[in-house]
Amino acid sequence: QVQLVESGGKLVQAGDSLKLSCTASGFSLERAKIGWFRQAPGKEREGVSCIGAGALPARYRDSVRGRFSISVDKAKNTVVLQMNNLKPEDTAVYHCAYAPGDGLLCSHDAREYDLWGQGTQVTVSS
Repeated sequence: QVQLVESGGKLVQAGDSLKLSCTASGFSLERAKIGWFRQAPGKEREGVSCIGAGALPARYRDSVRGRFSISVDKAKNTVVLQMNNLKPEDTAVYHCAYAPGDGLLCSHDAREYDLWGQGTQVTVSS
């Protein structure tokens, strides 16, 4: 079965760190683009970070750059989003999504992604 499963979300305090994992099954992430998106209550979904295959650089939205880091664990077929110095405004449901690798930079345009995980809740208390 082809799917993405997120894990790692929980309630933390401001300033804490958290690691989210996105594990793929049924296909390899090696040539894929994976994006992390989040959606807070009453707000639109927004791209947080993405990573593509090979040596292409990862991307981050301005509000998380320097605090979040995305990486691929090929052995586990998992994309990890390491989140440091969390802030209350990071509170949201976080989803990972897959797009076929095409040799181009990944993007935060959700329309480019065609397989989504169910999401994991991150809550940051002040």
